[in-house]
Parts: sequence; structure tokens; C-alpha cells
Amino acid sequence: MKARTWLVCLALVLLTVLPLWLATAPPAAPGGEAPAIFTGADNRAQQAIVAIAPGYKPWFTPVFEPASEEIASLLFALQAAIGAGVIGYWLGMSVARERARREAASPQDRRAD
Repeated sequence: MKARTWLVCLALVLLTVLPLWLATAPPAAPGGEAPAIFTGADNRAQQAIVAIAPGYKPWFTPVFEPASEEIASLLFALQAAIGAGVIGYWLGMSVARERARREAASPQDRRAD
């Protein structure tokens, strides 16, 4: 392998490992509860709204409410996987289409037998 390839592989490993190694756990909550490490933007936004305007009433309710956090996480992961599949399919088709266009444009040495 070329040196550039090794450097890219090393950079990928470092970008993957360093954030996990350098991250620290958040401090425990005052009530002795375990901190919610992976709270989403929705929860934080809801907390901010309650802090800013305690009397605020939402003007709509969700169409579908998952039965548990695990199901919500599963649906989010499924959505991400489907999106990655669509992007991967589009990228693969684009590369194949470009390769076919280049092969059709280049002169071929064809001998008539």
C-alpha cells in the first residue's frame, strides 16, 4: 500500500478512537439519578421551552408515539440505514453510469475477424 493510503487509514482510526478516548462522563444529577448521556435535541428543546415559558402548551401531538425508548431508537436507526442505502445506491449508479459513458466515448480497438 502507498504511504498516502496508510496515512488515510491512520487518520480514520484516530478520528474514530480519539473522541471515545478523550470523552468524559457528565457529572451525576443532584437527585442521584444517572445522567442522560444520549439525550436528543428534542428533550433539550423541551427543557429549554419549559424554562423560558412554563405555561406553554404544545399546539399538536405526535401522529405516532413509540411504545418505548428502545423502539424509538430502533426506528431512528432503521431510518438512517434506509437513507444510507438510498445514498449508496445513488452513488453506485452514478459511478457506474459515468464509467459506462467514458467507455462508450473512448475509441475501442475492435478488429473485424
